Amino acid sequence: MGILLDSANLDDVRKAAELGWVSGVTTNPGILAKVKGRPEDVIDSICRVSPGPVFYQVIAATLAEREQEGRRFSDICRDKVVLKIPATTENMTLVAKLSEEIPCAVTAVYAAHQALAGCAAGARYLIPYVNRATRLLGDGLALVTELAKVVAASGTPTEIVAASIKSAAEAAATVAAGAQHLTMPLDVILTLGNHPLSDQAIAEFDTAWRAKADR
Repeated sequence: MGILLDSANLDDVRKAAELGWVSGVTTNPGILAKVKGRPEDVIDSICRVSPGPVFYQVIAATLAEREQEGRRFSDICRDKVVLKIPATTENMTLVAKLSEEIPCAVTAVYAAHQALAGCAAGARYLIPYVNRATRLLGDGLALVTELAKVVAASGTPTEIVAASIKSAAEAAATVAAGAQHLTMPLDVILTLGNHPLSDQAIAEFDTAWRAKADR
């Protein structure tokens, strides 16, 4: 199971890497648009800091151009870059063509039949948007469960990287629903180890210890 940072902000990437238990970074066109610099340079910088995979989403207009774009970004850091390819029937052709050489993630997955196509095409990962699916379809966790069932039935090594996670509770529920990996903004990641009752227990332990020390 892996926790990934969903950001292209290099300060966030550094902070996440310093935690020691964040395994990689995901980006998308919207996230990359928020930071300065050419996408190639940003991805290169992230790869230098991230301890594990760095996801880049292809956006070129045609299938041939998306293939060229994907190969170009893969060449930035072949041992880390994973290509995110949006879920369309046309794009499954691209996944099938690239997946033997470059790890590919089928992203924006909203239905089990898209997972079926992604597995058949050789995708390493499927990326559903959990919170967004809850808002648009009614139950993002049920979607994750459906995808997990399709992956298991397919017999492929495809794994689920769940995105659009808005809270620590939603993160835990998504893993329980069948996702192997989660990608989240830094502010959500930083809540994962916390709970008010843990803070209360720590304070009680500290009070008891100080009372003993004062005797």
